[in-house]
Amino acid sequence: MTLQRTFGTATLVAGPELLFSDRAVRDVIDAALAEQPDASVVTLTAGALTRGSLTEATGGSLLAAASVVVVDELADLPADLADEVVDLVLHPFPEVALILIHHGGLKGKAVLDRLRKANVRLVDCASVKHWELPQFVIGEVRRRHAQIDPATAALLVDAVGSDLRSLAGGIKQLLDDATDGLITEATVRRYFGGRAEVTSFAVADDALAGNSEGALGKLRWAVSTGVAPVLVTSALASALRNLGKFLDARDARVRDADLARTIGVPPWKLKDLNRQARDWNARGVAAALQSVAVADAQIKGAASDPGFALEQVVLTIIARRGRGR
Repeated sequence: MTLQRTFGTATLVAGPELLFSDRAVRDVIDAALAEQPDASVVTLTAGALTRGSLTEATGGSLLAAASVVVVDELADLPADLADEVVDLVLHPFPEVALILIHHGGLKGKAVLDRLRKANVRLVDCASVKHWELPQFVIGEVRRRHAQIDPATAALLVDAVGSDLRSLAGGIKQLLDDATDGLITEATVRRYFGGRAEVTSFAVADDALAGNSEGALGKLRWAVSTGVAPVLVTSALASALRNLGKFLDARDARVRDADLARTIGVPPWKLKDLNRQARDWNARGVAAALQSVAVADAQIKGAASDPGFALEQVVLTIIARRGRGR
């Protein structure tokens, strides 16, 4: 984020994705300190604010000519302070850089809407959908002036998971040891080993392909290495839903990019879905999804042996292929 001027402005950092939020706040603070190295940085929690503490924080400091004021958890702002905060945005003090953080949700939406209409710099920190994660990885790698291809980005997501902080950390780890600024599939497999080879998504892929030996073997290894059972049912459900959407939409005469967007998957995933679709029909997908829902309830307390419940649902999914029996 590039800021031409920091003091005398207000920045609203809004959205649930903490990695983006933290980076946005850090960017503003860094820009402010580059502009005024002697500025003080004050962090406040909106729920604990009073008129006195707000005035004191935004009224300058005896020791610094300028100040950066960060107000976190804006959703908890007392209702009687909303006017004061909006006024600070509309009429900013020239020696104050104000940062307001709202982590999403409906709470505090009224003041959030007022701030959006005011003269505020908005940084949107929306969450990343699962199918967008490989693209996030590609962007994160490019941000570090390095390279990664889409297939390797997807492999890294399978290996590390959907948490953006973990993905960013994994990318840093890989690039710290890369001499050519390139992340390859071999590098990901070397660093993340079993997690890259055996994940809940790999189990789902084998199950939908009818590979019982591969699916059960990977499932047992995943469970033995600490993969949570709920992640397996989640991956199975996600794979089946994507396949069902593909079956419904594949006859539409649209570009691959538009088809992928309709289904909610990255374009490279269409080839996998097309291969899976040869052995599935809508009835089979619906029946398989029902069995996953049952297994999900079982691993969450309705059954005493989650491992057995997972093995049974994998076998059931495999049996639903073909004519949807």
